[in-house]
Amino acid sequence: MRRALIIGIDEYRSAPLQGCVNDANRLEQVLSRHHDNRLNFDCELLTSPPKNITRGILRRAISNLFLHSAEVAFLHFSGHGTISGLGGYLVTPDAEEFDVGVSMTEILGMANDSPVAEIFITLDCCHSGAFGVVPQLSNEKAILAEGVSVITASRAGQESVEEGGGGLFTTLLVEALEGGAAGILGDVTAAGIYAYVDNALGAWDQRPLFKSNVSKFIRIRDAAPKIDLGILQKLEQIFPLPAEDFQLGPEYEPEVEPHDSDKELLFQNLIKLRHAGLVEPIGEEHMYHAAMNSKCCRLTNLGRYYWRLVHEKKI
Repeated sequence: MRRALIIGIDEYRSAPLQGCVNDANRLEQVLSRHHDNRLNFDCELLTSPPKNITRGILRRAISNLFLHSAEVAFLHFSGHGTISGLGGYLVTPDAEEFDVGVSMTEILGMANDSPVAEIFITLDCCHSGAFGVVPQLSNEKAILAEGVSVITASRAGQESVEEGGGGLFTTLLVEALEGGAAGILGDVTAAGIYAYVDNALGAWDQRPLFKSNVSKFIRIRDAAPKIDLGILQKLEQIFPLPAEDFQLGPEYEPEVEPHDSDKELLFQNLIKLRHAGLVEPIGEEHMYHAAMNSKCCRLTNLGRYYWRLVHEKKI
Protein backbone atom coordinates (compact mmCIF):
# COMPACT_ATOMS: atom_id res chain seq x y z
CA MET A 1 0.00 0.00 0.00
CA ARG A 2 1.32 3.42 -1.02
CA ARG A 3 -0.49 6.54 0.12
CA ALA A 4 0.21 10.24 -0.27
CA LEU A 5 -1.13 13.39 1.36
CA ILE A 6 -0.64 16.44 -0.87
CA ILE A 7 -1.38 19.84 0.65
CA GLY A 8 -1.55 23.19 -1.11
CA ILE A 9 -2.64 26.43 0.57
CA ASP A 10 -3.10 29.76 -1.25
CA GLU A 11 -5.82 31.26 0.94
CA TYR A 12 -4.16 33.19 3.76
CA ARG A 13 -5.71 36.25 5.40
CA SER A 14 -2.45 38.10 5.02
CA ALA A 15 0.12 37.44 2.30
CA PRO A 16 -1.99 35.10 0.13
CA LEU A 17 -0.11 32.88 -2.28
CA GLN A 18 -0.81 32.18 -5.95
CA GLY A 19 0.63 28.81 -6.94
CA CYS A 20 0.36 26.34 -4.05
CA VAL A 21 -2.98 24.83 -5.03
CA ASN A 22 -1.71 24.51 -8.58
CA ASP A 23 1.42 22.81 -7.19
CA ALA A 24 -0.69 20.30 -5.28
CA ASN A 25 -2.85 19.48 -8.31
CA ARG A 26 0.19 18.97 -10.56
CA LEU A 27 1.91 16.73 -8.03
CA GLU A 28 -1.21 14.63 -7.44
CA GLN A 29 -1.56 14.09 -11.18
CA VAL A 30 1.99 12.80 -11.68
CA LEU A 31 2.24 10.89 -8.40
CA SER A 32 -1.00 8.93 -8.64
CA ARG A 33 0.15 6.82 -11.60
CA HIS A 34 3.36 5.48 -13.11
CA HIS A 35 4.37 6.44 -16.65
CA ASP A 36 2.47 3.45 -18.10
CA ASN A 37 -0.72 4.41 -16.22
CA ARG A 38 -0.34 1.75 -13.51
CA LEU A 39 -1.59 2.90 -10.12
CA ASN A 40 1.12 4.34 -7.89
CA PHE A 41 0.09 6.34 -4.83
CA ASP A 42 -3.43 6.55 -3.44
CA CYS A 43 -3.46 10.33 -3.12
CA GLU A 44 -5.48 12.54 -0.79
CA LEU A 45 -5.55 16.13 -2.01
CA LEU A 46 -6.06 18.85 0.61
CA THR A 47 -6.19 22.41 -0.75
CA SER A 48 -7.34 25.85 0.34
CA PRO A 49 -9.39 26.95 -1.52
CA PRO A 50 -11.83 25.24 -1.67
CA LYS A 51 -11.40 23.79 1.82
CA ASN A 52 -10.79 25.75 5.00
CA ILE A 53 -7.65 24.07 6.32
CA THR A 54 -7.44 24.80 10.03
CA ARG A 55 -4.61 23.74 12.32
CA GLY A 56 -6.77 20.87 13.54
CA ILE A 57 -7.64 19.65 10.04
CA LEU A 58 -3.99 19.74 8.93
CA ARG A 59 -2.78 17.98 12.08
CA ARG A 60 -5.44 15.27 11.76
CA ALA A 61 -4.69 14.66 8.07
CA ILE A 62 -0.96 14.28 8.69
CA SER A 63 -1.59 12.03 11.69
CA ASN A 64 -3.87 9.78 9.59
CA LEU A 65 -1.22 9.53 6.88
CA PHE A 66 1.33 8.11 9.31
CA LEU A 67 -1.02 6.23 11.66
CA HIS A 68 -1.37 2.87 9.90
CA SER A 69 1.23 0.59 8.36
CA ALA A 70 2.00 0.92 4.67
CA GLU A 71 4.83 0.34 2.23
CA VAL A 72 5.34 4.07 1.62
CA ALA A 73 3.79 7.30 2.89
CA PHE A 74 4.44 10.53 0.95
CA LEU A 75 3.74 13.94 2.52
CA HIS A 76 3.97 17.15 0.49
CA PHE A 77 3.20 20.68 1.68
CA SER A 78 3.08 23.84 -0.43
CA GLY A 79 2.24 26.99 1.48
CA HIS A 80 3.64 29.41 4.02
CA GLY A 81 6.26 28.31 6.51
CA THR A 82 7.77 30.19 9.41
CA ILE A 83 10.32 29.73 12.17
CA SER A 84 10.68 30.81 15.78
CA GLY A 85 12.78 29.94 18.78
CA LEU A 86 10.65 26.80 19.12
CA GLY A 87 11.39 25.58 15.58
CA GLY A 88 9.64 25.61 12.21
CA TYR A 89 5.90 25.60 11.45
CA LEU A 90 3.63 24.84 8.51
CA VAL A 91 1.33 27.85 8.53
CA THR A 92 -2.46 27.42 8.21
CA PRO A 93 -5.06 30.03 7.14
CA ASP A 94 -6.36 30.32 10.73
CA ALA A 95 -2.93 31.33 12.02
CA GLU A 96 -2.85 33.48 15.14
CA GLU A 97 0.00 35.06 17.05
CA PHE A 98 1.86 32.33 19.00
CA ASP A 99 -0.25 29.65 17.27
CA VAL A 100 0.56 29.86 13.57
CA GLY A 101 0.05 26.29 12.43
CA VAL A 102 1.44 22.79 12.87
CA SER A 103 4.91 22.39 14.31
CA MET A 104 7.53 20.68 12.16
CA THR A 105 8.81 19.04 15.33
CA GLU A 106 5.36 17.55 15.93
CA ILE A 107 5.23 16.21 12.36
CA LEU A 108 8.73 14.78 12.82
CA GLY A 109 7.50 12.94 15.90
CA MET A 110 4.55 11.49 13.98
CA ALA A 111 6.88 10.29 11.20
CA ASN A 112 9.45 8.84 13.59
CA ASP A 113 6.80 6.92 15.53
CA SER A 114 4.94 5.69 12.43
CA PRO A 115 4.67 1.97 11.54
CA VAL A 116 5.01 2.92 7.83
CA ALA A 117 8.08 1.20 6.34
CA GLU A 118 9.30 4.19 4.27
CA ILE A 119 8.33 7.84 4.64
CA PHE A 120 9.14 10.55 2.10
CA ILE A 121 8.43 14.19 2.93
CA THR A 122 8.79 17.20 0.62
CA LEU A 123 8.21 20.74 1.85
CA ASP A 124 7.87 23.77 -0.42
CA CYS A 125 7.67 26.61 2.06
CA CYS A 126 9.90 29.26 3.54
CA HIS A 127 12.22 28.05 6.33
CA SER A 128 11.43 24.43 5.44
CA GLY A 129 15.02 23.43 6.22
CA ALA A 130 14.09 23.63 9.91
CA PHE A 131 12.28 20.30 9.53
CA GLY A 132 14.07 17.51 11.35
CA VAL A 133 15.93 19.84 13.70
CA VAL A 134 14.91 19.69 17.36
CA PRO A 135 15.55 23.14 18.90
CA GLN A 136 15.66 21.76 22.43
CA LEU A 137 18.84 19.88 21.53
CA SER A 138 20.57 23.19 20.67
CA ASN A 139 22.21 21.86 17.52
CA GLU A 140 21.55 21.64 13.81
CA LYS A 141 21.56 17.84 13.55
CA ALA A 142 18.48 16.18 12.11
CA ILE A 143 16.95 13.38 14.16
CA LEU A 144 15.21 11.01 11.75
CA ALA A 145 14.02 7.47 12.40
CA GLU A 146 15.15 4.76 10.00
CA GLY A 147 13.16 4.85 6.78
CA VAL A 148 12.46 8.61 6.85
CA SER A 149 13.66 10.93 4.07
CA VAL A 150 13.00 14.66 3.74
CA ILE A 151 13.71 17.11 0.93
CA THR A 152 13.07 20.76 1.71
CA ALA A 153 12.85 23.67 -0.71
CA SER A 154 15.25 25.86 1.25
CA ARG A 155 17.43 26.12 4.31
CA ALA A 156 15.98 27.10 7.68
CA GLY A 157 16.86 30.76 7.19
CA GLN A 158 15.77 31.06 3.54
CA GLU A 159 12.59 31.90 1.69
CA SER A 160 11.16 29.72 -1.08
CA VAL A 161 10.48 31.16 -4.51
CA GLU A 162 7.23 31.19 -6.49
CA GLU A 163 7.47 31.68 -10.25
CA GLY A 164 5.38 30.89 -13.29
CA GLY A 165 2.25 30.13 -11.28
CA GLY A 166 3.85 27.69 -8.86
CA GLY A 167 6.66 27.06 -6.44
CA LEU A 168 10.07 26.66 -8.05
CA PHE A 169 10.83 23.66 -5.85
CA THR A 170 7.58 21.84 -6.64
CA THR A 171 8.03 22.52 -10.36
CA LEU A 172 11.41 20.80 -10.18
CA LEU A 173 9.94 18.01 -8.04
CA VAL A 174 7.25 17.31 -10.65
CA GLU A 175 9.83 17.38 -13.47
CA ALA A 176 12.00 14.92 -11.52
CA LEU A 177 9.07 12.55 -11.00
CA GLU A 178 8.08 12.77 -14.67
CA GLY A 179 11.47 11.38 -15.61
CA GLY A 180 14.10 14.05 -15.12
CA ALA A 181 15.51 12.12 -12.16
CA ALA A 182 14.94 8.63 -13.57
CA GLY A 183 17.62 6.00 -13.71
CA ILE A 184 18.35 3.76 -16.70
CA LEU A 185 15.30 1.59 -15.93
CA GLY A 186 13.05 4.56 -15.13
CA ASP A 187 13.31 4.32 -11.36
CA VAL A 188 12.85 7.65 -9.54
CA THR A 189 14.19 7.68 -5.98
CA ALA A 190 14.57 10.29 -3.27
CA ALA A 191 18.28 10.59 -4.01
CA GLY A 192 17.61 11.10 -7.71
CA ILE A 193 14.99 13.76 -6.98
CA TYR A 194 17.35 15.68 -4.74
CA ALA A 195 20.18 15.50 -7.29
CA TYR A 196 17.85 16.85 -9.98
CA VAL A 197 16.63 19.74 -7.81
CA ASP A 198 20.11 20.49 -6.49
CA ASN A 199 21.64 20.66 -9.98
CA ALA A 200 18.89 22.97 -11.21
CA LEU A 201 19.47 25.57 -8.48
CA GLY A 202 22.59 27.71 -8.55
CA ALA A 203 24.86 28.87 -5.75
CA TRP A 204 22.89 32.11 -5.38
CA ASP A 205 19.42 30.48 -5.40
CA GLN A 206 17.46 28.96 -2.55
CA ARG A 207 19.31 25.84 -1.47
CA PRO A 208 17.37 22.61 -0.97
CA LEU A 209 18.25 20.24 1.84
CA PHE A 210 18.17 16.44 1.81
CA LYS A 211 17.90 14.61 5.12
CA SER A 212 17.62 10.84 5.15
CA ASN A 213 18.08 7.79 7.35
CA VAL A 214 17.60 4.83 5.03
CA SER A 215 19.42 1.63 4.15
CA LYS A 216 18.04 1.57 0.61
CA PHE A 217 16.30 3.93 -1.79
CA ILE A 218 12.83 2.81 -2.83
CA ARG A 219 11.15 3.76 -6.08
CA ILE A 220 8.93 6.79 -5.64
CA ARG A 221 7.67 6.51 -9.22
CA ASP A 222 8.40 4.57 -12.39
CA ALA A 223 9.13 6.90 -15.31
CA ALA A 224 9.75 5.75 -18.86
CA PRO A 225 12.92 3.59 -18.92
CA LYS A 226 15.87 4.73 -21.01
CA ILE A 227 16.30 1.17 -22.30
CA ASP A 228 14.31 -2.05 -22.27
CA LEU A 229 15.19 -4.43 -19.44
CA GLY A 230 15.52 -7.32 -21.89
CA ILE A 231 18.21 -5.48 -23.84
CA LEU A 232 20.02 -4.45 -20.68
CA GLN A 233 20.14 -8.06 -19.50
CA LYS A 234 22.02 -9.01 -22.71
CA LEU A 235 25.07 -6.94 -21.72
CA GLU A 236 26.92 -9.99 -20.45
CA GLN A 237 26.19 -11.90 -23.65
CA ILE A 238 27.47 -9.08 -25.86
CA PHE A 239 30.48 -8.32 -23.67
CA PRO A 240 31.69 -11.54 -21.98
CA LEU A 241 34.17 -9.39 -20.05
CA PRO A 242 33.39 -5.78 -19.05
CA ALA A 243 36.72 -4.44 -20.32
CA GLU A 244 36.56 -6.35 -23.61
CA ASP A 245 35.95 -4.39 -26.83
CA PHE A 246 33.32 -5.55 -29.31
CA GLN A 247 34.50 -5.75 -32.92
CA LEU A 248 32.10 -4.24 -35.45
CA GLY A 249 32.05 -4.47 -39.23
CA PRO A 250 29.96 -3.35 -42.22
CA GLU A 251 27.88 -6.55 -42.00
CA TYR A 252 26.22 -5.15 -38.84
CA GLU A 253 24.77 -2.19 -40.74
CA PRO A 254 21.33 -2.91 -42.33
CA GLU A 255 22.24 -0.96 -45.47
CA VAL A 256 24.96 -3.43 -46.40
CA GLU A 257 24.24 -6.59 -48.40
CA PRO A 258 24.11 -9.50 -47.96
CA HIS A 259 21.96 -9.01 -44.88
CA ASP A 260 22.71 -10.79 -41.62
CA SER A 261 19.55 -10.46 -39.54
CA ASP A 262 21.20 -11.62 -36.28
CA LYS A 263 24.02 -9.09 -36.55
CA GLU A 264 21.65 -6.33 -37.62
CA LEU A 265 19.45 -6.97 -34.55
CA LEU A 266 22.52 -7.00 -32.32
CA PHE A 267 23.66 -3.71 -33.83
CA GLN A 268 20.24 -2.15 -33.17
CA ASN A 269 20.56 -3.18 -29.52
CA LEU A 270 24.08 -1.72 -29.36
CA ILE A 271 22.73 1.58 -30.71
CA LYS A 272 20.03 1.59 -28.01
CA LEU A 273 22.70 0.91 -25.39
CA ARG A 274 24.69 3.80 -26.85
CA HIS A 275 21.70 6.15 -26.51
CA ALA A 276 21.37 5.07 -22.86
CA GLY A 277 25.02 5.97 -22.24
CA LEU A 278 26.15 2.38 -21.67
CA VAL A 279 28.16 1.79 -24.87
CA GLU A 280 30.44 4.06 -26.91
CA PRO A 281 32.18 3.65 -30.29
CA ILE A 282 35.99 3.74 -30.33
CA GLY A 283 37.61 6.20 -32.70
CA GLU A 284 34.32 7.38 -34.21
CA GLU A 285 31.57 9.70 -33.11
CA HIS A 286 28.71 7.51 -34.34
CA MET A 287 28.07 3.78 -34.19
CA TYR A 288 27.27 3.77 -37.91
CA HIS A 289 30.77 4.95 -38.80
CA ALA A 290 32.31 2.53 -36.32
CA ALA A 291 30.57 -0.35 -38.10
CA MET A 292 31.31 0.85 -41.63
CA ASN A 293 34.98 1.42 -40.78
CA SER A 294 35.32 -1.87 -38.85
CA LYS A 295 36.05 -0.16 -35.56
CA CYS A 296 35.15 -1.42 -32.08
CA CYS A 297 32.74 -0.32 -29.38
CA ARG A 298 33.06 -0.74 -25.63
CA LEU A 299 31.20 -0.35 -22.38
CA THR A 300 31.29 3.05 -20.71
CA ASN A 301 31.93 3.28 -16.97
CA LEU A 302 28.16 3.31 -16.47
CA GLY A 303 27.89 0.34 -18.79
CA ARG A 304 30.42 -1.61 -16.73
CA TYR A 305 28.41 -0.83 -13.61
CA TYR A 306 25.26 -2.28 -15.16
CA TRP A 307 27.27 -5.21 -16.58
CA ARG A 308 28.19 -6.12 -12.99
CA LEU A 309 24.53 -5.88 -11.92
CA VAL A 310 23.56 -8.23 -14.74
CA HIS A 311 26.47 -10.58 -13.97
CA GLU A 312 25.50 -10.73 -10.29
CA LYS A 313 21.83 -11.23 -11.23
CA LYS A 314 20.75 -8.09 -9.41
CA ILE A 315 18.65 -6.99 -12.38
